[in-house]
Amino acid sequence: MILYLFIFFLAVAICFLTLESKRKYQLGFATWYLVGLGIFIGLSDMLGGYDRYIYAEIFDHMADVTFAGDNPFLSDSFAYFGGEFGYGTLNALMTYITSNRYIFIFTCTMIIYILLIVSLRKYAENMPFAVVVFLGLWVFFTFTYLRQVLGCTIMWLSLQYIYKRDLKRFLLVWFIGFSFHNSAIVFLPMYFIPIKKYSQKTIIGVMVLALIVGLTPIPQSLFEMYGEVDTGRGTAQFYSMDAGFRYAYLIESVFFLFVILANYRDIPKTPKDIVLLNMALVFCAILLVFVRSENGGRLGWFYMLGIICTLTTICVRHKAITQFGLMFIILGLILYIRVYNGWQTYMNLYPYKTFLTNGHREGDPVFEKYEYDEFYDLDKFYRK
Repeated sequence: MILYLFIFFLAVAICFLTLESKRKYQLGFATWYLVGLGIFIGLSDMLGGYDRYIYAEIFDHMADVTFAGDNPFLSDSFAYFGGEFGYGTLNALMTYITSNRYIFIFTCTMIIYILLIVSLRKYAENMPFAVVVFLGLWVFFTFTYLRQVLGCTIMWLSLQYIYKRDLKRFLLVWFIGFSFHNSAIVFLPMYFIPIKKYSQKTIIGVMVLALIVGLTPIPQSLFEMYGEVDTGRGTAQFYSMDAGFRYAYLIESVFFLFVILANYRDIPKTPKDIVLLNMALVFCAILLVFVRSENGGRLGWFYMLGIICTLTTICVRHKAITQFGLMFIILGLILYIRVYNGWQTYMNLYPYKTFLTNGHREGDPVFEKYEYDEFYDLDKFYRK
């Protein structure tokens, strides 16, 4: 736990120490922090849970096809991803470079963090604070949900084409993100939301309606009509699975809405800031719609950049962190610890181990259940 607390508080320290620095120094410190974080996560030895194992096993099978001199694009492994051919293509191309699952996962992780850096540098008013928000909301999911996180970070490259009203380029980037994870379909309507600041009454009305819908069977029915949204998990029921009432979703959305509406007049009216604001509002609405879903909130990830950047704009002003900023740092730490503790039920994060040493973590239940190739345990680089 101490290791992960150090990671969080290091980001907070960078945020405070660079408050009065020029923007280029803020960008520099935050960029290198994220590069280091990406390396830390990418080097971890199958931490994060089951998903790493299934992605690794499929990649290894595809690499075997390539090594045998056959076409990986015609393999069963490529066909496994179905409509998510973008992610399948990344797998296939990587097999020409390596057949080692660890190098593959490290490469995917670094792509994720490079794309994240590009977006935060472009859209966050104070990148160090945006990193703190990212840690509180999303960092642990980058350990394991490779396809969806890749889809999100690719999708965010399309944001500029929304406020520049360039439909062709938006659709091109959106389609690439969709080809990595079909749940990216939820981001398509963002282009067609008018670029305007809606009245607070309208926003509250929409959120109340979203919560009412969330309390009905409608969200589950919509997923059943849509069908398969996540090849790796199976069917839409994974997202819509009833989990009782997700108080965490409600608390998060209410807090974010409170902060946004309390500072609504101070949010700039530039097209870029308005699009980010509306993304943040959609993120809150999705949490409310899926307030009874075990995993439906994951669909909100495609709008995560909006909440990160809008909160940053509100919480850092005139080279100072506002009271709302201090509140979020506390909330972010609580959310950060909550996910850590939840994942530690299966030893998904600690003790930390890299793949630079052989063997595995003693007592790791995920390794015991899902390890498919014991030779990796003897020599992490027996596959080149």
